[in-house]
Amino acid sequence: MLFSAGYWGGLRINLTPSYPIGLWRIEPLERTAAVGDLVFICPPDGAPFVLALERGHIRPGLCPGGMGPLIKTIMAVGEQQVDIAGSVTIDGTPLARSAVRGADAEGRALPDFAGGTVPPGWLYLHSDFAGSFDSRYFGFVPAAGLLGLARPMFTYGP
Repeated sequence: MLFSAGYWGGLRINLTPSYPIGLWRIEPLERTAAVGDLVFICPPDGAPFVLALERGHIRPGLCPGGMGPLIKTIMAVGEQQVDIAGSVTIDGTPLARSAVRGADAEGRALPDFAGGTVPPGWLYLHSDFAGSFDSRYFGFVPAAGLLGLARPMFTYGP
């Protein structure tokens, strides 16, 4: 009962190393999403995400396709240029901690994404954690999947 109340009250537990482990809250986003926003977002039901769910890069949850929401930082929005070649540049500016890996920790090939111009209504997502499964691998995602801002409540770690 308590778990259900917390879930429907916007509380989530993060157990992935992309952001600090612990209890997080989804805060309504009452404006247009912007670069720098730390957000919860449902991944779209597509091939890179199905593979990520099968491999354990994404946890199961209540988003489309049975996936759990991701915590990521928005690094580019509609009309911005994202280029990926070993690392990421956005509108010509290098993105810190954005080295692209060819394989995951178990040696399995990761999907690659070359970048491009972010379409209106889409987002480029990133995490500073080197092993994060983010837009470096799955590309742009529709902003329609945004659940809200991610706010740490009781967390520990990086």
